[in-house]
Amino acid sequence: MIELPIGLPAELVPLSWLIGVWEGTGVLDYKIGEDHVQREFGQRISFSHDGLPYLNYNSYTWVLDDEHTPLVAESGYWRLSRPLTEGDPGPGMLPGIGGRPFTTAEAVETLRNGDGGFDIEVALVHPGGVSEVYLGQVKGPRIDLATDAVMRTAGAKEYSAATRLYGLVENHLLWAWDIAALGQQLRTHASARLAKVD
Repeated sequence: MIELPIGLPAELVPLSWLIGVWEGTGVLDYKIGEDHVQREFGQRISFSHDGLPYLNYNSYTWVLDDEHTPLVAESGYWRLSRPLTEGDPGPGMLPGIGGRPFTTAEAVETLRNGDGGFDIEVALVHPGGVSEVYLGQVKGPRIDLATDAVMRTAGAKEYSAATRLYGLVENHLLWAWDIAALGQQLRTHASARLAKVD
């Protein structure tokens, strides 16, 4: 059963099953030319909200070795995809004008797409100079995402596209991530199974 946190903005109800801290293990498996990189890793993901209609996201991973060697981190924001209105804050720190839109379940239902789910946008930043914008859909306890844009700093490693799949299965968060990087076409990269710890 999914419990809705008190004070949850109505727009976050379709994503509410993600809220919390998840931890577990996964497998990295990626072939680059003749080299095949395989590693087991640990991961801690946090989804939270601060009263605004988006989720805060943080992920930290480490290699499952004796030292728990840090691997990568990423952070970002997840929200339902819709045009922003005068009632929404921004750009910058400008406050919204008038009431906030989509504050009731009935109003959020008008955002449901033709497939019965909700379109979503995810913005992620990696400390290695890569920023990604994903578009996708949440439909029940399943999320499908594909990159709409990938931006890299001059010193970042080559990375051009990705897809991600998230699902709630037997109270565990399962995810899979395919990437196109280092001259490779889109292919399997990593997956994990995480349990809710908070």
